[in-house]
Amino acid sequence: MTKAVQKITLSPSRDIPFNKLVLSQSNVRRVKAGVSIEQLAESIAQRTLLQSLNVRAVVDAEGNETGMFEVPAGGRRYRALELLVKQKRMAKAQTVPCVVREGGIAEDDSLAENDERVGLHPLDQFRAFQTLSGAGMSEEDIAARHFVAPAVVKQRLRLASVSPKLHDVYAEDGMTLEQLMAFSVTADQTRQEQVWENVSRSGYDEPYQIRRMLTENTVRASDRRAQFIGLDVYQQAGGGILRDLFEHDDGGWLQDVTLLDRLVTEKLKAEAEWIAAEGWKWISVAVDFPYGHTTRLRELGGQPVDLTSEEQATIEALNAEQAKLETEYQDADELPEEIDQRLGAIEAALLALEDRPKTYDPAEIARAGVFVSIDSEGRLSVDRGYVRPEDEAPAAGCDVEQGTDASSPNGQEADAPVQRAAISVAGAPTEPEEDDEDPARPLPDRLIIELTAHRTLALRDALAENPAIAFQAVLHNFVLTAFYRFASSGSCLEIGLRTPNFPAQAPGLRESVSAKAVEVRHEAWKARLPKSENDLWDALTALDGGAQASLFAHCASFAVNAVYEPANRYNQGRVSAHGVRTRLDQANVLARAAGLDMVQAGWRPTVDNYLGRVTKPRILEAVREAKGESSAQLIDHLKKADMAKEAERLLDGSGWLPEPLRLVDSSPSSVEPESEAGALPEFLADEEDPENGSDEDPQQLDAAE
Repeated sequence: MTKAVQKITLSPSRDIPFNKLVLSQSNVRRVKAGVSIEQLAESIAQRTLLQSLNVRAVVDAEGNETGMFEVPAGGRRYRALELLVKQKRMAKAQTVPCVVREGGIAEDDSLAENDERVGLHPLDQFRAFQTLSGAGMSEEDIAARHFVAPAVVKQRLRLASVSPKLHDVYAEDGMTLEQLMAFSVTADQTRQEQVWENVSRSGYDEPYQIRRMLTENTVRASDRRAQFIGLDVYQQAGGGILRDLFEHDDGGWLQDVTLLDRLVTEKLKAEAEWIAAEGWKWISVAVDFPYGHTTRLRELGGQPVDLTSEEQATIEALNAEQAKLETEYQDADELPEEIDQRLGAIEAALLALEDRPKTYDPAEIARAGVFVSIDSEGRLSVDRGYVRPEDEAPAAGCDVEQGTDASSPNGQEADAPVQRAAISVAGAPTEPEEDDEDPARPLPDRLIIELTAHRTLALRDALAENPAIAFQAVLHNFVLTAFYRFASSGSCLEIGLRTPNFPAQAPGLRESVSAKAVEVRHEAWKARLPKSENDLWDALTALDGGAQASLFAHCASFAVNAVYEPANRYNQGRVSAHGVRTRLDQANVLARAAGLDMVQAGWRPTVDNYLGRVTKPRILEAVREAKGESSAQLIDHLKKADMAKEAERLLDGSGWLPEPLRLVDSSPSSVEPESEAGALPEFLADEEDPENGSDEDPQQLDAAE
């Protein structure tokens, strides 16, 4: 026989005057947490009491009801009502909805009411805020009614705008709140879904990786271009900015890169137009110029403009203020913020006053030019006074014979009208798309050139730091020239002194550690040497042996040429596979002797300088060599662009180098005559030597090209 289910009976509810209620000692809540009593009272005043009190009748010693009721569950609501009575915002006799309990244990009821309460899921709060916003409430109104800061409301509304598909994933615990925050950096829901599909399959789903993928086609607000034009100008021109409301984003990301570049170019050209009025022959404009762009140009000396009396007084006042502040706070463990800012402002002002503009001879200005660019801080950089070889003034004898005035270019009078400078804007070269799936295809020539350009610059720096090896290298070159008639063309040290140019500019070459070290050393020596070449001999004689050796090593380092240079129809008379091979072999000998380490020289594999330029098999090979097969398997399913980015992260700090940057394990004796040469390195293996082994007709080769 089926047993009947016993029906439950709910406790009755009553409206009881507030002055008939007292707080029970059976309430288990002792520690204050969550919303304060004041906030809860304000919420009741706005919305009335949303949840009844749980009460029990108070009885006397004989068990008779006294007409009073105690509150074991709902103590915070009772105190909030009590506060409203004290504030005279509610009458003492105001009836309060209550559930009257009989039987059971009061403490058990109080504990159950708190334990069984379920907090709102964050996603529900995001959507609720979105609903209130859609109903016409401002962010400030929502914040005031729910006792949070307006910034919190802004964040919740941003999270509510993320793709509903990702909301569903988050609701089912498929992603963390931090991941959802990362997706909110962009409002493009389609892109959000694409990135989630990618990272959820690859496992590279850290919030920083998600943000990086969502902003990969943007430019940071800290970029020199953005700093140069200013974010206000960019936004007024219609450019959008992505902002991260949950982490410091350094100003955000500029979305319209084409617009940014156009604004930068326009501003640079406008600045160049002002400078052109000074009478320069040419002005070259670029966001940034490559390393060595002033090589073989003569730099005009110029005379710094004298300080005015007002500027001198300003310098003295700033120095006095700086000394006073440093004395007052010399014993302080930490400077107050306003004092630290003031000292920084003083230092910046002194540097600006010390950086004096220069005046130049008008005749020199007429044949010289200016480089206009942007420095690393986003400020305008104007580098005046460079003369190209073809613009040098003709010899005085030639001028007299032709009846021209040597003091005036092209025979013009000194008071002739100022010429209009030719303004040119530099552009970046592009590379054709190639098939990425052939693992056997050798590295592209341009990439090898760029990699070996890095190596050449680092080798120059290493050689300059090792005078003994520099002497030996130059001696080796001299002996080759004197005793080995056909060997000098194979030397990697081009004594002349001729500084070879880099045929292709590698990304980041100008900002590399080696470039900066060479530049600092060069400027230090330039400051020590006399301005006039007539005084140079005596100045060199005055140097001791160590200083002479250091200067010798520095000068000799500029002759290093370890750049791979492929033979083609334009340089067949100058370059051969054997000549390149011999020069690179000797570069390896020199690199080992100088202790060259490209990792210590600051080179690391990135998307720009290697990983984005090679095939997918080569990317996987690099990761496999550095981190093992398991790491390679983590990225082998990705598209090339994503694979290159993740490979950059995996290889960071590993010390891995591509073959053209590694030290080849060979010795000077391995440099044999051409007929006995050993195997070529891999990146030279596919080069044909037109002097040895090629049966192709040169005319046929030209036609094929």
